[in-house]
Parts: sequence; C-alpha cells; structure tokens
Amino acid sequence: MSTSLQHSPLFSAIKICKSFQSGEKRIHILKNLEFSINKGEMMSVVGASGSGKTTLLQVLGTLDTPDSGELLFEGDSLTTRSDGELADFRNKSLGFIFQFHHLLPEFSAIENVMMPGLIAGKKKEEMEEPARKLLKQVELNHRTEHKVNELSGGEQQRTALARALIMKPSLLLADEPTGNLDARSGNLVFDLIKSLCRDLDLAAIMVTHNQELAMQMDSIFTLENTTLLQQS
Repeated sequence: MSTSLQHSPLFSAIKICKSFQSGEKRIHILKNLEFSINKGEMMSVVGASGSGKTTLLQVLGTLDTPDSGELLFEGDSLTTRSDGELADFRNKSLGFIFQFHHLLPEFSAIENVMMPGLIAGKKKEEMEEPARKLLKQVELNHRTEHKVNELSGGEQQRTALARALIMKPSLLLADEPTGNLDARSGNLVFDLIKSLCRDLDLAAIMVTHNQELAMQMDSIFTLENTTLLQQS
C-alpha cells in the first residue's frame, strides 16, 4: 500500500487517550481512540450528553492536549508542534463552528467573517472580497453590514460558518452547529455545511445529537464509555 501523501488520510487520530483528575479519582474520557478522514468526507459523532464529544473536538482541534496518542495532519504529527505552531495550524488549516456562534457583537457580519484573516495579519482590503463571496454562499449577501444583534439565530450561525471557512481550511470541526436553532434554520445550516464541504473538498467532523442529520453524512461514529465506534 502506498504511503505517499496523496493516498494518505487528511487527518488521523491514533490511540488518543484523555482523562481528568477529580479529587482522588481519575476520570477517563477517551481511551485508545482511532479514526481517519479524507478530503471531501463528512463524519458525524453522536453520543449522550457528558460522553466526551466536546472534549474530543477540543483534542482534535489542538485546543486541548491528549494524555497520549498522536494526531496526524497530511501525514505529519501535530503532537510535537509548539504552541505557536499549533496556533498557526488552527488559523490556516482548521475551521471551527460551535452551537453558540461566538461572534463579536460590536462588529458587523462581514467584519466578523474577515476577523481570522485580520488576526493572521492580512489587510482588510485583501479579506473583504472573499468575505462577501462567502456571505453570498451562505445566503447573507443582503445582511453583510448588519450587527450581530440584528441577525436571527440562523443568520448568526451562517455568519459563523462563513467565518470558519474564510481562511480556506482543509478540515471543519463542528460542535452541535444546529443544536441551538429551530428545525428550519438548523436544516438550512446543515445543508450549507454539506454543500460547501463538497464544493471545497473539505473534510468535516460534526458532533450532533440529531441522528437524522448524522445519517446524511459519510460515516457515523458513536462515542460511548470512552470508546469511539463506527456504526454500520
């Protein structure tokens, strides 16, 4: 089997373990977790509340450090990178979208979308056109100058999706992105995530309680009793 990059998974987790100390007791959250995902694939993770799904995404997104195991991106280890290198990796290669949009209320929709680029040192003039294009793709071209509190919940989440994609990441991590929305808005956000992943050849890992949405993805994993198991 070839080990060249073009045949390697985009992202792999190898024997990832994570635990927390609670008093005198050690609480194990993830044990020997393993999976791989390729470009253009969409993977869902389901599980009961408290099963560790958010912890899993934080570890995969290098926001938290595993106790042991290794994360590989395009065949290279992330585990040995410095904090600065990981911050640069997150800015350029990962897109995050959460149940709560985490938009900056004092800024407009387009300013929020441009923010990752501005943080990376790019000029406003350089970021404005791609931000407008993304807002059009998520059906918000008529709301670009509106402040966050002038947007509906669904519009805020679509703005957050555009922000997650502005740096053209290879991997999107989504933590219950439709969980705080009504059914219509949630389905619209999910459909946009799905179509944009296909159009941009983007890999996506989405945590969700919604089994119906999970079944529309390429693979479904269940996180239960510290173990990640693929559903048949």
